[in-house]
Amino acid sequence: MEHLELAIPTLFGLEGLCADELRRLELPGVRAENGRVRCTASPADIPRVNLNLRTGERVLLVLGQFPAADFDALFEGTRALPWEHFVPKHGAFPVKGYALHSALHSVPACQAVIKKAVATRLGAHYGLNTLPENGPVHQVQFSIMKDTATLMLDTSGAGLHKRGYRAVGVEAPLRETLAAAMVLLSRYRGRDPFCDPFCGSGTIAIEAALIARNRAPGLNRSFSAQRWEWLPSKVWMEAAGEAMDREFDGTYEIWGGDIDPRAVEIACSNAGKAEVEDIIRFEVADAAKFHRDEPFGRVVTNPPYGERIMEKREAEDLYRAFGAAVRGLPPGWRSAVLSSHTEFERTFGRQADRKRKLYNGMIKCDLFLYGK
Repeated sequence: MEHLELAIPTLFGLEGLCADELRRLELPGVRAENGRVRCTASPADIPRVNLNLRTGERVLLVLGQFPAADFDALFEGTRALPWEHFVPKHGAFPVKGYALHSALHSVPACQAVIKKAVATRLGAHYGLNTLPENGPVHQVQFSIMKDTATLMLDTSGAGLHKRGYRAVGVEAPLRETLAAAMVLLSRYRGRDPFCDPFCGSGTIAIEAALIARNRAPGLNRSFSAQRWEWLPSKVWMEAAGEAMDREFDGTYEIWGGDIDPRAVEIACSNAGKAEVEDIIRFEVADAAKFHRDEPFGRVVTNPPYGERIMEKREAEDLYRAFGAAVRGLPPGWRSAVLSSHTEFERTFGRQADRKRKLYNGMIKCDLFLYGK
């Protein structure tokens, strides 16, 4: 069991960033694919990846991959996998997944076949006709793409974007993994002032604080695999200790502003839950009047798109005013603005130096990057 394969799903556009994170964790065989990244790992790497990954959605343990053009092939391929190495006698093993561009297209039917195949294998191994399934959950995930089935176990449980600090939010929340990606793409490393003039519930500023301090984003939450018998608690404790040893202790200037007092109140509460309230300052502020005198800094923000919160014309007026404010900053400032507006650069008043295609939920966006 020393050589395992992990698959980490990502939001579209974040595969490269996630692959870079895995390489920094020194995992071998890292390769980015559409919507996910794969790598080779040892059992001790499962807690390391879960605790430290900022841009991945969850950590899946790949048990096997095989052709599955019909239900017989799906059943036999699933039954042939060594489930007893991972799922104990009392372990629960619910099944979920998807099928695309394949002869097997009924997800409920595939779920039932896989469930029966796993139960058959485990029942034969443990000498039971009926498995109790009253122990820790070992979530089985499957994907069937172009008649090829991949069977996996979900080690994370709740998605990795759930860091444990955002119990409540305001309208149009930004997923934490995307917020972290925006900060990383802005090349913020904790040295310059950092500002989010549309901070909402504070997600971007909080992710910036975690990055500045090099704090592992998963330290304040739990994971499904912590309850698995074959993965001892010792490896989780060692991974957490290793992560805490890598934290930086410095002075940082991180600011978030929002015109909505309730949003600022929630942002302050979330920063407290993330234990970064000492290095972030939130305040009620109008983004159209944003200004800083420091010669260098970063603006990373997610203004309203005009598709959900505001009318399109109102959004354009806001972009114009905010664009004028950003142009008034000293020349050493860099900006990263996420928007789905097709005419963003025109209304903002400046062509982006670089653009990166990203998705905020189901909304296709661009991250407009200003400054070399």
